[in-house]
Amino acid sequence: MQVSGYLCALIACSGLTLSVSTGNQTGLESGNTAPPLLLVSFDGFRADYLNKYSFPNLEKFFSDGVLVRELTNVFTTKTFPNHYSLVTGLYAESHGILASVMYDPVSKKNFSIQNDSDPFWWNEATPIWVSVEESGYKAAAAMWPGTDVNIQNHTLKYKFEYNPKVTFQERLGNLTQWMTTDKSVKFAALYWEEPDRSGHMYGPENTTEMSRVLKEVDGHIGFLMEQLNKTGLWGKINVIITSDHGMAQCSQERLIKLDDCITPSSYRVVDLTPVAAIIPLEGSSTVYKNLSICHSNMKVYLKDDVPDRLHYKNNVRIQPILLVADEGWTIVKNGRLPRLGDHGYDSTFPSMHPFLAAHGPAFRKGYRMSSFNSVDLYPLMCHLVGVPPKPNNGSFAHVRCVLVNEQCGELALAVGLVIGVLIILTTFTCLFKLMKNRDPSSSRPFARLELEDDADDEPLLE
Repeated sequence: MQVSGYLCALIACSGLTLSVSTGNQTGLESGNTAPPLLLVSFDGFRADYLNKYSFPNLEKFFSDGVLVRELTNVFTTKTFPNHYSLVTGLYAESHGILASVMYDPVSKKNFSIQNDSDPFWWNEATPIWVSVEESGYKAAAAMWPGTDVNIQNHTLKYKFEYNPKVTFQERLGNLTQWMTTDKSVKFAALYWEEPDRSGHMYGPENTTEMSRVLKEVDGHIGFLMEQLNKTGLWGKINVIITSDHGMAQCSQERLIKLDDCITPSSYRVVDLTPVAAIIPLEGSSTVYKNLSICHSNMKVYLKDDVPDRLHYKNNVRIQPILLVADEGWTIVKNGRLPRLGDHGYDSTFPSMHPFLAAHGPAFRKGYRMSSFNSVDLYPLMCHLVGVPPKPNNGSFAHVRCVLVNEQCGELALAVGLVIGVLIILTTFTCLFKLMKNRDPSSSRPFARLELEDDADDEPLLE
């Protein structure tokens, strides 16, 4: 009893709090009261569009929230790999969606945007919507890549099959209806094809066309705020607006023609530009050598030699030879320029970076941040909706500064040090007072306070 009394006094005096883990409770069992999260992606929204064009609605959105000026996304900087990285926190080599066109040498299966519904391609990772529903809540989606696939034997009830003819207003309208009528919807994701489609068609340097389409995108953001306000969700849910990648200007004068360098029958192209996946059909070393001297604006890698910083070699679906074009260059077999704008280049290029804006009760007001990694968004979203994250390549520590209830940076370190010193000083003060004021009638000195009488007790730590 004397030991318990001293320990309780020390804990009370130092202001420490004991807590017990809730174990493996689901979100419903643990009383998860976190507000819902809406994630919106405008495909191909290059980060520096914010500096070049006017966005009155978007600026209104983040003026009372958070703006991250650019995200460093994952290689390859394509739509499917990056959308899956955003919702899994994994690099492409880890989640398995490596490109928009893939070939699996073991199963002999092929993947394309038109043939993407086989769970085989998606099951190497667990997207956040699966975790949300496994926690006892529901998720909803409007055409976000992968949400219409039966991933890990899990199919969303609230979802759209992909159809580019469905308007932004219809997509958002259904999401807000599901979120207001079913209070168990904790996460929702919305995908929109622009400005990616126009960027491909006209190129990002066509200011007339890009100004037009970006004005439309800003109008959609205005509608988003109006719709959330109309349905009573504005200010009550957390909203993140972001993108998957940027866009680079291409030109007919910047073509790399593979058939000029190598016999067409000696290789097979799985995916073409600006990152080409090549399967040698005749003499691997000869194919590699001929491609290596093909063009000064194209890097050629054997699979095992792909730079570690790209996180793009530890997966069976990555082909034996990888060709990576320099920014703005286009790889073709033997033909003309397929599009005036493209993406997929090295993820270190600023032209490939998207942005992020956020608003809601969890986010700081008027907060600005220069950058973080796109894989960091996943642990942030798991924190926001209150579900445990799966193993991932992101870091919550990198993004916690955007949250109103989180300390960060040098201030957090200083506060932590001060609190630590105060706890230590307070503990020693309490200990000194307890020793000074101990019961003089005690038959056992404080210095010898131990459980001597129970020889069967084992130490708690060895």
